[in-house]
Parts: sequence; structure tokens; C-alpha cells
Amino acid sequence: MTALLRVEHLTMRFGGLVAVNDLSFTTNRGDITALIGPNGAGKTTVFNCITGFYKPSEGRIALAHGAPEIWEELAALTQRDARSVARGDGALFLLERMPDYLVAHRAKVARTFQNIRLFSGMSVLENLLVAQHNPLMAASGYTALGIFGIGNYGRAERAAIAAARHWLDLTGLTDRADDPAGDLPYGAQRRLEIARAMCTEPVLLCLDEPAAGLNPRETAELNELILRIRSDHNVSVLLIEHDMSVVMEISDHVVVLDYGVKIADNVPAAVRDDPKVIAAYLGVEDKEVGRVEAEVGL
Repeated sequence: MTALLRVEHLTMRFGGLVAVNDLSFTTNRGDITALIGPNGAGKTTVFNCITGFYKPSEGRIALAHGAPEIWEELAALTQRDARSVARGDGALFLLERMPDYLVAHRAKVARTFQNIRLFSGMSVLENLLVAQHNPLMAASGYTALGIFGIGNYGRAERAAIAAARHWLDLTGLTDRADDPAGDLPYGAQRRLEIARAMCTEPVLLCLDEPAAGLNPRETAELNELILRIRSDHNVSVLLIEHDMSVVMEISDHVVVLDYGVKIADNVPAAVRDDPKVIAAYLGVEDKEVGRVEAEVGL
């Protein structure tokens, strides 16, 4: 397997509080990796470090595009005062050195949020076009030529609309394209947020509790959508999720945090049966797991 993302010795402090402590894990290309743990374990903090919202106190977060051999540049890039290196067969990025807009635009990392952040007054279609603002502005030459649809801008605009239509179809929102995003049912808003993220053409899609608030039918539709994104669009997925049915059904790899510390890193079946993971979720010491499981009928 080829690594897409390497998180190495990540630590995030807020004053005297250590939210994440010496965390390391790898997300491979084509994998769905779940980051799980009890509330307050530090999961969203990890996402914020990966996506550039926070600058880590310590550690390295590297992401590679292109040929696996690009990882040969990691040591040299780390030693230089640079954010990335590009060569003919790929590019390598140190995300901890990049602001959030460059993580999204250059490193091609997209994310959704636990609390939905759509442009509720815009139409569903407009939300998907806004996500493609950067290529549209570049095609306009950052001038008023875009108003008239001249040259490259006309082609870029047609491509943006085609991409938006593709994601409307894939998420079942074509019939609601002209409706305000805020008028969609909750589950449809979740799908729209994922579609908007995918319109940026990411290599890594970070989903923060995508199943939160969904009913069983909507959760099944979400699982199918994430699996199709991985298989049809060559996108790796990193998700935070409390719904263990989602984690166990679609994940290839699970990383478990407890109070900012990694306590498990394995395939779903092994993590599910790990006494440390069970103890963390039950809120008991490891040695008490057997007794508590018996009491609650696990």
C-alpha cells in the first residue's frame, strides 16, 4: 500500500491543556480511515491540524500526490524552510506549514464540518459552483472578462456546471438544484455538503461526523455515497464518526484516540474487540471491562 497522508508525532497544546499527544498514523491511498474515540478525545483537533485551521505545537503532517517515489523528498523538504516540493512524478506537501486555503487549493484536502456550514440563502446549484471559485477566477484572468464568458472562462464555466450536475445526480439532489440550500431536509444538507467538498476535486476528503443526526435509511445512503466516492473518484477518506455501524461497515483502517493519545490503530474487527477501546468507550479501567460487559450484556 502507498501512503497518501502521514501524521507523525503530532502534538497540539492549548496553554496547559494537551489536546493531542504524540499522535502518529498513516492513511493509505484508496483507504477509508476512521478516527474514533469518546467525546473530548481530540479527534476534531486532529482534523483542524490536518486542514490548516490550527498550527500544531509539534509534529509533521505530510501529504503526497503522484508517484510513491515522491516520498523520497520528505527528509530534504523537512530540513528546508519550504512548504512543498514538486517534480515531474508528483508533489509533496508539509501541511503543518500551510494555511488552510493552501491546504485546500494546492494540497487538495477538502473537509466537511460536524455542524453543517452551507450557504443557506444560495441555491443548491450555487453552493456547488461557489466551491469551484478558484478555477473560475483563474480562467477569467482575475478581470471583468469573466462577466462576458470570453475565452477560457466560458469553457471553465461549462466545466463547473457539468461537475455540479454530476454531484447533483450522485447525491439525488437534481430536482432541488434551484431551491435554497437551507430549505433542504437535514439528510440532504449533509449530502450537499459532501458534494460541495468534492467539487474542489480533493485527493483527501475529511468528513467530521457525517452520519450525525441521520436516520437509518439516510445512514445507509451515506455509506453508499462514501464508498462510491472512494471507488469511482480515486479519493481517500478520513472520517470522524461516533456511529460504529458506519465505521465497521465502510472503514479499511481505524485509529482510536482517548484523551488525545492513540490507544489503537488496526483493521475494524481488531479495534472492535480491543479491551482498551472497549474500556475507553465504557469509561472504565481495562481490568474492569469483563465485569462491566457482563453487567450490560455485551
